[in-house]
Amino acid sequence: MENSEGKESSFKPILMRYHDIVHKIEVDAKTVLLKEGEYARKLYFIERGCLRLWFCSKGKEVTVQFFFENERVASAESFFGNCASLFTLETLEPSVLYYMTRKDFETILEDPDCSKGLIKVLTQRFMYYAALHRSFINNTPKERYLELIKTQPRIIQRVPQHYIASYLGITPVSLSRIRKRI
Repeated sequence: MENSEGKESSFKPILMRYHDIVHKIEVDAKTVLLKEGEYARKLYFIERGCLRLWFCSKGKEVTVQFFFENERVASAESFFGNCASLFTLETLEPSVLYYMTRKDFETILEDPDCSKGLIKVLTQRFMYYAALHRSFINNTPKERYLELIKTQPRIIQRVPQHYIASYLGITPVSLSRIRKRI
């Protein structure tokens, strides 16, 4: 998995340029921003906090990705494809977020700088998912955990262990065993 920390540039210029269509909210930990099956109508920019994207499989939550300060997040397939979301998006920490609606997002896409920025973000996200997919095929759970420590230490520092285990595709008990061995 490639390190995604620091990859996405600050969203402050967008906020300043489009302050009239960007809205600020402060939410508690464990706030669900979007439920699986709903339509994503907002794109979020994280000023402070940690968010988790997940889905339910056979009655269990499966974590797909974590998002932190200066990152943008939406259920991309829903937001861009105008379809039901495959994922739930929730905060893990008290968070300060900015958001814009899909309609307002379409307006700023007319700005060439914003369009270029979107292409960059989407390309980075695609590369991240490709690396994650490759890691699940090639690496053992222990190797995935060691890579996570190396490339994304803030996940280790800020995310509860049971969510990390889900993200790695293992049980919390297996993660505990791996942590004891290293």
